[in-house]
Amino acid sequence: MKRFKAAVIGGSGYGANELIRRLLLHPDVELTRVSSIDHVGELLSAAHPNLEGRTELRFENIAPEQAAAGMDVVLLALPHKVAASFVARLAATDVPRIIDLSGDFRLKDAAAYAHFYGQTHPCPELFAQAVYGLPELNRERIAKARIIASPGCFATATELGLLPLARAGLLRGDVRTLAITGSSGSGAAAAAGTHHPVRAQNLKTYKPLSHQHVPEIVETLASAGANDVRFDFVPVSAPLTRGIFVSSFVTLPASTDETTIAAAYEAAYANEPFVRVPRGRLPEVVAVSGSHYVEVGFTLGPALGDVRTLVAFSAIDNLIKGGAGQAIQSMNIALGLDETTTLQDPGGYP
Repeated sequence: MKRFKAAVIGGSGYGANELIRRLLLHPDVELTRVSSIDHVGELLSAAHPNLEGRTELRFENIAPEQAAAGMDVVLLALPHKVAASFVARLAATDVPRIIDLSGDFRLKDAAAYAHFYGQTHPCPELFAQAVYGLPELNRERIAKARIIASPGCFATATELGLLPLARAGLLRGDVRTLAITGSSGSGAAAAAGTHHPVRAQNLKTYKPLSHQHVPEIVETLASAGANDVRFDFVPVSAPLTRGIFVSSFVTLPASTDETTIAAAYEAAYANEPFVRVPRGRLPEVVAVSGSHYVEVGFTLGPALGDVRTLVAFSAIDNLIKGGAGQAIQSMNIALGLDETTTLQDPGGYP
């Protein structure tokens, strides 16, 4: 018998598919309930054809309190601005762990939430209880947390590319990031911007300089040691299904040498099970697509006067390390399990 029981709320989307798939494989956690307002009463394979024959669980349209009854952990794969009220109701139950994949509890500033998410937060009193679920930064706090706010996909990729610089006291002033993403990040519901005939032949930006992950990234980098960062962020929609590739431009003193930067990345990630600094090449999406791994790297330009430019690169699978896999990693930590459980598969190539 498995040691822990889990429920998923919001079970029909792409992120939920990854949650469910990895929970079904988990040796210590039993997926017991999946709730959704779609496909009610149908087998999970109605929304997730890759799960055909793998489980007899069916989608249930039940209240969060019912979903949480008897569970050790509840994972929410709901849209932001929807998840907050569910988390508040779960917080009033006795469920020990709540993991929210939306953006509703990532920020500590209610005014920033209202500005970037377009509505007043319904329960800011829970902000203090929510721990930001980036294991590479907050592993010890995640282990003790009841509410875990799992990071955004753009935020994860950008933060992991820049965390070594922040920790080394090298990240200050202007940081400019260009982030390229695949279509699965837009979710399972069809929309004009993700329609295949348009997406497959197109590159376009959206929410330039105003994306909701901006304050999340700034807060996280500041907590890691960044000093007075002015952050500009431009996301780009690309003809990929999965993956994010980030390039972040940082200005450093001309005296900064490559050995110092390499040592900062080595110190940050030498013992991290899912962050790789590839040898002899820079990060690329195909190397991490379908996996929970992250690739990070950098290029240091020549000195120009008293400064030089560093470009930090990172690549992730947006649905796994950028979404469901990260939630599973935090769940493992919070339940006292090996954090790598069900996450070590390397993905396919190409």
